[in-house]
Amino acid sequence: MLAVDSGGSGLRVALGTAERGALGLRESRVPVRTGARGIDPAHLMEQLVPMVRELAAETGVARPGTAVVGAAGLTTLGDALRAELPGALRREFGVGSLALVADAVTAYVGALGPRPGAVVAGGTGLIAVGTDLTGWRRADGWGHLLGDCGSGAWIGRAGLEAALRAYDGRPGGSPGLLARAEGEFGPLPGLPGLLYPRPDRPAVLASFAPHVAACADADDPMATGILHTAARHIAESAAAVCPTGGEPQVAVTGGLFKMGAPLLVPLEEELAKRLPHARRVEAAGDPLQGAVRIATDLATGALTLPSDASMVHVMTGTGD
Repeated sequence: MLAVDSGGSGLRVALGTAERGALGLRESRVPVRTGARGIDPAHLMEQLVPMVRELAAETGVARPGTAVVGAAGLTTLGDALRAELPGALRREFGVGSLALVADAVTAYVGALGPRPGAVVAGGTGLIAVGTDLTGWRRADGWGHLLGDCGSGAWIGRAGLEAALRAYDGRPGGSPGLLARAEGEFGPLPGLPGLLYPRPDRPAVLASFAPHVAACADADDPMATGILHTAARHIAESAAAVCPTGGEPQVAVTGGLFKMGAPLLVPLEEELAKRLPHARRVEAAGDPLQGAVRIATDLATGALTLPSDASMVHVMTGTGD
């Protein structure tokens, strides 16, 4: 079986068997491109093929019959992926059963498994997904220009705005963030020219988020305010998707939450305020582990996730 986690910061791949689980892992730090047709299946395959070939030589799993691809942006940018990836995976690797799922679903399964609740997946972008096991609900995940509120890209952009305000002498600026921005990117008048043409602009913005956390840890009021606002956005997304009845679980997963206390302390406060009926738990695993679990269930006929045309798209006997 083949499991793929395609996110805003790169591509992770696991190859293994349903009986033995993941036997080998590979990672690329190059995000899969998006364009006029949405997520680019050719660029995904360009990266995937050499990684899977290396893993096949390492693990002995040459023809994975089952594949799960968790992709950021699948719900809104996945038409080309749905149309072309099944045939490409069949021709290249002999994949007969394929599940294309939103990265939020792999994050959910990795974090909570098949139980009611809500999961916020935060990294370069941010999306919340919840289920009562009869259907899925999602919130945000609209990309760095229209949403992803509270994400790494959102925090980084807000931090750079505070740096530019300090550079201009406008209210709301942070000298600490200004110094860090200049250390990271050079003189700030050149920042738009460095940033705007980049195809990986969200990842570049997110790369500044740890500087915001560092300044907040040093009691910079603007940086602290940015992270408190991010925490509110994250909790609002979780509350929008969490089942209202029963005893749902809530977890967060992704690199965003490695920032530590400057983000996690206000986030816990916001989640307790908005979801008093839910139980906060630690994520059991990450999105790639979620993809491996889905692939295992698909291979053994045990997949019980709620079906959804845009978020969980299962195909068997894939062809051209």
